[in-house]
Amino acid sequence: MEGFITDWLSLVARWFHVIVAIAWIGESFYFVALDNGLRPAKDPAQMPKGVFGEFWHVHGGGFYHMQKYTVAPANMPEKLHWSFWPSYTTWITGFTLFCIVYLSSPNTYLIDKNVLDMGPVVAISSAIGFLIVGWIVYDSLCRLLGKRDTLLGVAVGLYVLLASYVACHVFAGRAAYLIIGAMLATMMTANVLMIIIPGQRKMVAAMLRGEAPNPIYGKRGKQRSVHNTYVTLPVVFAMLSNHYAMTYTHPYNWAVLALIMLAGALIRQFFVMRHRDQTLWYLPLIGIALILGAFAWTFPKPAPAVTLPQGHAALKIGDIEPIIAQRCVQCHAAHPTLMGSAPAGVLLDTPDGIALNAQRIYQQAVQLKAMPLGNVTHITDDERTRLGQWFNEGAQR
Repeated sequence: MEGFITDWLSLVARWFHVIVAIAWIGESFYFVALDNGLRPAKDPAQMPKGVFGEFWHVHGGGFYHMQKYTVAPANMPEKLHWSFWPSYTTWITGFTLFCIVYLSSPNTYLIDKNVLDMGPVVAISSAIGFLIVGWIVYDSLCRLLGKRDTLLGVAVGLYVLLASYVACHVFAGRAAYLIIGAMLATMMTANVLMIIIPGQRKMVAAMLRGEAPNPIYGKRGKQRSVHNTYVTLPVVFAMLSNHYAMTYTHPYNWAVLALIMLAGALIRQFFVMRHRDQTLWYLPLIGIALILGAFAWTFPKPAPAVTLPQGHAALKIGDIEPIIAQRCVQCHAAHPTLMGSAPAGVLLDTPDGIALNAQRIYQQAVQLKAMPLGNVTHITDDERTRLGQWFNEGAQR
């Protein structure tokens, strides 16, 4: 019953998280495109009003005329749209999901004793600490190097690389990827909460007092907003990565993560520059090359050819079924005891189910050693070898 309730909580939290994340990313990408697509106002009468640039576009059967002011308009409009709730709700639902799945089951999801033998309390505290420390370090770098964008970008990139290395040597690979993604997402939302929105509120307050707003708040907000757009695609990859064990189970999983995140940032930069009418094809080409490099690096070694000695009988399902029963069916069964339902719908509680999923068993339990999650059922290397032998001998019934 507990697993059933947890699965439903996870489903609802994940659904809401995706919904609000779509709203946030869509709005963020739109304003980046708008900001980079601005052109000087053609109407000379707009310049004295403080109009910095304008943007015309057509959508949904209508024409839209957007204008951006150098600092602020002369008069405050009656209704002003604020862009923060999509960001806040994305983080809230994401952290809720993180608690439901990872923090509530640290032995299964956070801890891999082959990486670091630690207790549940230490694992949970470390995971939360990554989110907090990540923001503190990033914000400190921004305040220290805020006027030197290139140096700041390099410093933040190196910090993310270091954090990825540490996370992959503390947590289970699957959790490490997610925690780095959550750390970056926390930076993004904290930018909105701590820098962008407070600065905008100060600008509005100054206008209401009849004062000229300090442009520094707009500049800081713009800088953090730009950072957010480059981080978006790496975060999306980190959130999807738990479905692809070939990345986070690699011996150099931290470097694989860095390659793919850098590829995402470069591809995003390509679209940012396109909005400025600059088509820099080398950016996505480098990004694609990095992804192909990660693909080649993680490519599994081919299974060794097996020649059975004369008189040796190949292993059959009956020979490996006790291993499956002891190590796998706690989750992969019609009525699992460790999960609310069988992950990915994979059922291994019958010979037919084992035969049908032979390739998956070999890939996940033998090649990648990604299953069982956190090795919660304590499968041994000898048992993995025996499963591999059965598969390589033809996965016979």
